[in-house]
Amino acid sequence: MKKRFIALALFASSTVVFAAGGTSWGYEGKVGPDNWGNLSQEFATCKVGQQQAPIDIPTMSATKATAPIKTNYKASAGEIINNGHTIQVALSDAGGANLSGVDYKFLQTHFHAPGEEKVDGKSYPFNAHLVHQSADGKLAVIGVFFKEGAENPVFKEVFAQMPDKEGKVALKGKIDPAGLLPKSLAYYSYAGSLTTPPCSEGVTFYILKTPMEMSKAQLEQFKKLYPMNARPTFPLNGRKITETN
Repeated sequence: MKKRFIALALFASSTVVFAAGGTSWGYEGKVGPDNWGNLSQEFATCKVGQQQAPIDIPTMSATKATAPIKTNYKASAGEIINNGHTIQVALSDAGGANLSGVDYKFLQTHFHAPGEEKVDGKSYPFNAHLVHQSADGKLAVIGVFFKEGAENPVFKEVFAQMPDKEGKVALKGKIDPAGLLPKSLAYYSYAGSLTTPPCSEGVTFYILKTPMEMSKAQLEQFKKLYPMNARPTFPLNGRKITETN
């Protein structure tokens, strides 16, 4: 299925803006991930980049990291956006996180089915990527896996309001990103990229070890819109994996 390209622009104010472009891309066929790098010169990194995301995390090769994730999230108003490739929740004032000693502001979270990262070959049916930006413009993503189980309260709010076609709606009430996180914030970390075109590198990932739960009905509700929106994994190409317990 061809979908209109929507590029993510991040400004100094950390406002999340979507701008329509002219290149169609998707998750299957001639516009699928294997061809992203050939669709546009702007997408060349999708093909030639050496630190692409997602990856299949090899846990046995991980070395110890010393900095825990520290979050200071809070409930915030915002927007729910169907951008033609996923559902995104952009929050205006949701606090942030300290990652590897650097403070980051929370920008948005978006969702993939199935989960994009794998761990020792194991995959999950769904994951959330929580996107953050530092004062100097660097991006960091906290990734959370979801398995089928209990209903998730955040998804209950978001999925009840999400547009079923491209567009955006103002969030009714407020959402706290902390509702997407497990109690344990132990993680695997790696240097990666945006997992959608233009696949820009320089994004640091913190993939949480402990999965959360969502109901089967919630998973099916998302997959009615996006039955498969996960990019395949990429080789490490010499990258190091760090972890905390």
